[in-house]
Amino acid sequence: MERLRQHPGLLRDRLPGRPGQVRHPHARPARRGRPDRAGEGLGAQDRGAGPGCAGDLLPGCPARSQRHPPGAGQPGSARLPARLSRTAVGRRWWAARPAAGRGLPTVTPFEIFFDLVFVFTLTRIVAFMGKPPDPVAMGRGLLLLTLLWFAWSGYLWLGNQTRVDVPPIRLLVLVAMAGFFVAALVMPSAWDVGPGLDGPLLLALSYVLLRAVHLALYHWVGEPVLRLRIRRFAVASVLSWVPLLVGAVLGGWAQTWLWALAFVVETGGQRGVVQNRLGGWPLRSPEYFAERHGLVLIIALGESFLAAGVGVGVMVTRIPVLTAAVIGFVLIASLWSIHFDRVSPVAQQALARARGERRNRIGADVYSLGHLPLIAGVIYTALGFEDVLASVTAAESPGGAALGWPGGVALYGGTALYLLGSLLVRYLSGCGTRVNHLAVAVVPLLLLPVGRAVPALAAIGLLTAYLVGLAVLPRRSPAGRRPAGASATDR
Repeated sequence: MERLRQHPGLLRDRLPGRPGQVRHPHARPARRGRPDRAGEGLGAQDRGAGPGCAGDLLPGCPARSQRHPPGAGQPGSARLPARLSRTAVGRRWWAARPAAGRGLPTVTPFEIFFDLVFVFTLTRIVAFMGKPPDPVAMGRGLLLLTLLWFAWSGYLWLGNQTRVDVPPIRLLVLVAMAGFFVAALVMPSAWDVGPGLDGPLLLALSYVLLRAVHLALYHWVGEPVLRLRIRRFAVASVLSWVPLLVGAVLGGWAQTWLWALAFVVETGGQRGVVQNRLGGWPLRSPEYFAERHGLVLIIALGESFLAAGVGVGVMVTRIPVLTAAVIGFVLIASLWSIHFDRVSPVAQQALARARGERRNRIGADVYSLGHLPLIAGVIYTALGFEDVLASVTAAESPGGAALGWPGGVALYGGTALYLLGSLLVRYLSGCGTRVNHLAVAVVPLLLLPVGRAVPALAAIGLLTAYLVGLAVLPRRSPAGRRPAGASATDR
């Protein structure tokens, strides 16, 4: 008390209601504000500081407490990414551990770039199966699709755990993108050994690179419990590389069976150990997870049919070819509407309502697993559409020659697979499936004999007319309505 009588300014400088905190005699009271949406401290702006802040020179300036964060005077702190953990202050940014749990509710441009490279790889599967299409090539194409799909899905789970566009992680994700790109380039030679480097071995090494980078990043940003799951999954993942590399060296049917074994080993480790015993991968942002899958499906719908139509060239000016291309566009729009207007909102609602391990399971079942038939259906339908264009372009008759069995099965069977995949997503979301829903999905298979008996232009026209009817069919269930706040991919 004697000290306070001698120095009354000490009492005046104490903040009201916050004992022990002393402010500078000339400092203003700090504005109250909330942290930014992801909860990051460094680089966040005070929401209370809007345009024309009193005493500030620039409009929209951050609060004074944010201008000079702790460690600002230390070397390298000016380059420190805003979304790294506070333990990174004072270190070089490339040596800092990124903070876990920073998944955004929306997809970043860098992730869209990553998905574009992935979809380009999928379009190369169409090129692999279409020279010319036959049952063996179509089966091997499905095997390649499943391997690449689950490799991409791992990076989506990583993006849900932390941001992948900060410099330390972005560099390694770019390495993974290079792996996808190399795999896309050698995809048509996945079972052929030609001049130069070995195509199957390059494809296998690209896949190993994708998986190794994913495991390293996931373990780096993960929490202790998550790291335990990653280490157990890594055992199965590394074991699957052995048949993958051996099959690439042997080639032929040995390569087919060994690569199928590699897929079974890795998927068994993920579904059997991580999902069933350890509670699955943690899903933190259902909005981000659903939107990312929706964007990839939309990109696949557009890019696959675009790649199929590139081979037409100058022949597109012919009326039959142009008609087939327009019908193919209507077919794409119908497939988009059937899923995104009716089924996608249901899946998003189920994922948003779930909590804990149930949310993890819905994410793994509805999206990581349930969306695979949708993508496979798009790839096969694009392969059939490519066969239609080739038939209409080469034939002398206006409608083109009739489709062969591989082309007809790809076109009609791919559409049926897409519809069945949409039903699977609805069923795994907890909405159930009726017999009439299943019957609607298998109708394209019943139309296949008719499609093979008519010219190719009439075959795709018949299938498109059926899909348009499904797309414009009135909804009878309120479950198909778009929920409030639905993602932009459902618009």
